[in-house]
Formats: sequence, structure tokens, C-alpha cells
Amino acid sequence: MSQIRLTAMAVALSAAGFATTGLAQQAQRPQIETTKVDGTDNVYIFRNGNHQSMFIVTKDGVIATDPIAYGRPTGGQDYIAEIKKVTDKPIKFLIYSHHHYDHIAGGKPFKDAGATIIAHKRAKERLAVLKDPNTPLPDQVVSDTGRTIKLGGTTLELKYFGLNHSDSNLVMWLPKEKIVFVVDTIPVGSFPGRGFIDIYPLETEEFIKKVLALDWERLIPGHPGQPGGRLGTKKDAQDILTLMQEASAEMKKMGQDGKCWEPAEKDFKLPKYANWPGYENGLPLVARRYCGLWGRGT
Repeated sequence: MSQIRLTAMAVALSAAGFATTGLAQQAQRPQIETTKVDGTDNVYIFRNGNHQSMFIVTKDGVIATDPIAYGRPTGGQDYIAEIKKVTDKPIKFLIYSHHHYDHIAGGKPFKDAGATIIAHKRAKERLAVLKDPNTPLPDQVVSDTGRTIKLGGTTLELKYFGLNHSDSNLVMWLPKEKIVFVVDTIPVGSFPGRGFIDIYPLETEEFIKKVLALDWERLIPGHPGQPGGRLGTKKDAQDILTLMQEASAEMKKMGQDGKCWEPAEKDFKLPKYANWPGYENGLPLVARRYCGLWGRGT
């Protein structure tokens, strides 16, 4: 057997072994995990499956976000238990990022623990209709002008930048730490997925521009994406904005030529992003949403 063939076999076996190891690592990843954000003294990420939240520990108490307990009956209690492993300080605030249940369901244990629940005013309006006893209504609401929370020497800015993935999404910005927590609207290192189904496309472009204008260096997303998912950068946000602008321009031509829904959805491609994780599953969702915009005006 030639040296070339031997080398090729060795490379293939090595790659196969690496892939197997990677799959094993994914399978071994715990359902619940809490990690401190590198370079900070007080900012943590709580992950439950493929959802994650941010909480901040201060000398006067804890600011928590999103219970992420939808379909997880003990999710809220598990989150509180993880916080208690870090600090014995009381949980002063629980902030809902927006009104979608996969992120904010299960806040009752926080309410029972004495936390004040805060959300955008439209989140309260939507939740009031649903009357879910496990997801308490906000005690306080944030207007479109936003709000600043100060606790134990920490400042957290709650920013409302208009329509995006929802009509109630708050951007949570820690100016000192230069960190933002943005849920669903800016995926990190992957192609947009199911969150794109009900997005407001043109408004989301403006939303991302406003997020980019803030002074931050790292972005905590509401979904970790790939196992071992990293934090986002301004380049990630700009890349998603560029992708949206290019997708919009491509579908605009098809929509205005009368090709939506068919054959536009079959012909729509974004080959520049074909190597992004999630491209195959996400592309039809992006196509349908932009067909709705440019083919129906919605």
C-alpha cells in the first residue's frame, strides 16, 4: 500500500474519531449548566437545554432574567437552585426579555421568592390574556423609552428598540461590563432558524443597527446554538444584519416579479451562507418570511 493511501487512511480515521468524540461530548453535556462570564466578577449564564438566561449578582441582591421553564415543570426552581449555589443574596428582580413562552414561562418560583417581575408593557398586555398561573404578570412595566435598574453598584439598562422578533423585546445592556443580553433576534454563529417565522423583517434591520450603536463587546444570546456555544461579537451582529439585507434584496426581486409563494421559495438560495450551521433548515423559513413581505406586503 502506498504512503499516500496510508496517510489518507490515517487522516480519515482521525477525522472519524474526532467526530465520534464530538458527538459523545454533546451527549454528555448536562441539561442544566451555570457558568460565569469570563472577565467579570458578577455576570453568569444559566442554561437549561437549548435556552439560556443571564443573571447578575450584586452585594445587595440578584437580577435574574428569563425563567426558561417552558415544558420543564421544575425549571424555575432549578434556576433558583443554581443561583443559590453562587450566592445567598436574595433575588430582587426577574426580567422577562419578551412575551414568548419558551423564554419566560415558569416565573412563579421567583415571584414566590419575593422577586419583582419587570417586562415591557406589551409583554404584560399579551400575558394578561393568557392567564397562565405559572407565569405571573409583571409587577412593573417598561415603556418604549426604556428603564435603568441600579442595584448594589451594578447598572443594567433596559432598552426598547421597536419591533423585531416580537413587539415586546428588551435589550439588556451592562454598560460597565460591555455586555448585552439579546434574545432570539441575533443568533450567534448560526443561520436564522424558527425565530424567523414571525419576525418583522425591515424593523429588525433597524433594531440590529441600534444594538450595534451601543457600547458593548460581548453578546449573550437566548439560545447557545451549537454545543459549547460562544458569546457573540459586533461582527456576529453585523453578519446577521448583512444576511438579512441580502436575503431581503434577493426575495424582493422575486416577489415583485409575482413569483411568491411559488416558485420563489424553491428558487431562493443564499449560497454565501451555505456553510453556516442551520442553513438547510433555516433557509425555507427565511424564504417564506421574505416572500410574505415582498409578495404580500406583510
